[in-house]
Amino acid sequence: MSEVWRALVELWTERNRWAWVAGELGMSPGHAKALLSLTPGAPAPMRALADELHCDASFVTSIVDKLEERGYVVRSPSSTDRRVKTVVITEAGMRARERLEAAMYEPPRELLELPETDVRVLHRIVARLHTAGPCTPCVPGSNAQSPTKSA
Repeated sequence: MSEVWRALVELWTERNRWAWVAGELGMSPGHAKALLSLTPGAPAPMRALADELHCDASFVTSIVDKLEERGYVVRSPSSTDRRVKTVVITEAGMRARERLEAAMYEPPRELLELPETDVRVLHRIVARLHTAGPCTPCVPGSNAQSPTKSA
């Protein structure tokens, strides 16, 4: 089973153009992920962005600094708590986000060349995995299906 997952991960990383588009836009894939995590028109607290990216709040500061330098986001105090900084995507950020999403969702040539019957089977399998519910966090390297508490 791990061979199948490895093949899927390798397919994604080797065939998806979004990382190259991120570079063209002057950002790393991590910065691109942050930009894609923002909801247009909804100021996001930096802490929420850190949680979304699974990283330390101090690291999010450097991510937002870079995005702000590029004009993709603006940072401002929260309207409800001046101690909280929020991040809002700009028009330039929306254009960059649209380019990233277009690249991310463009199927690779190899997928487009598959016979229709194979595509239908693949779609059924992926849909089944997708509707299985959210991933349960687990320890890297373990195949645990649910968190366990030790006594």
